[in-house]
Amino acid sequence: MLTTYDRGIADIRARRAHLLTAVVAWVGVVLVAVLSATGSFAPPKDIVGHLFGVHPSGFAGAVSRLVDTLSYFTVWSNIVVAIAFTLLARRPDAGSLVQRVLLLDALLMITITTVVYWALLAAEDTWSGWSVITSPLQHLVVGVLAIGSWAIYGPRGWLRFNLLPYALIIPMVWIVWTLARGAVIDAYPYDFTDVATLGYVGVAIRLVVILAIGMAIAALYCAIDRRRTRSIDSP
Repeated sequence: MLTTYDRGIADIRARRAHLLTAVVAWVGVVLVAVLSATGSFAPPKDIVGHLFGVHPSGFAGAVSRLVDTLSYFTVWSNIVVAIAFTLLARRPDAGSLVQRVLLLDALLMITITTVVYWALLAAEDTWSGWSVITSPLQHLVVGVLAIGSWAIYGPRGWLRFNLLPYALIIPMVWIVWTLARGAVIDAYPYDFTDVATLGYVGVAIRLVVILAIGMAIAALYCAIDRRRTRSIDSP
């Protein structure tokens, strides 16, 4: 049985792990935002379809480059991880509905980011310049830290199946933003969101499949949390 001292040490380690995750995620988000705004990323050599990548050079393209960067699901997932784990580091015992949903969304979204990138996009992505640092940072390191720190340190009992509908809110907002903005500028962040090439039906099918996989992942995290909570509560 854990003593009060042991629990205190465990809490300190948990907060440090969550803080490390938050800091790394924030560093990645700020870094890609600054590099995009200043035009420091190497421009894409070939743009297939209607994807982000064409901007005026220099200061004139700063805003469009920055908004494009902040429109990637990868960046959204890293921002959610940064917010969720910042709150965990500051208020580990709060357990409000918002905080629990953010944690579930962080795990769900960063898992989708990591899996979709390495399964579908990595083979076509040629790292050069700053992307040698930023791409693995946002697509792998943050995911490992977020999932690992939650798996090791918890919190336990926060992720429940009744949160699954709420976990769809942020991904759905991203989808609406992506399609609405794409209809205006005729450019999209990913091949599977390229309405101009695939049509709305083609994009919808792909997004529904990804959302279904996301819900399965979220349900798996809830099931793991439920099982581990029961094992802790058992005498």
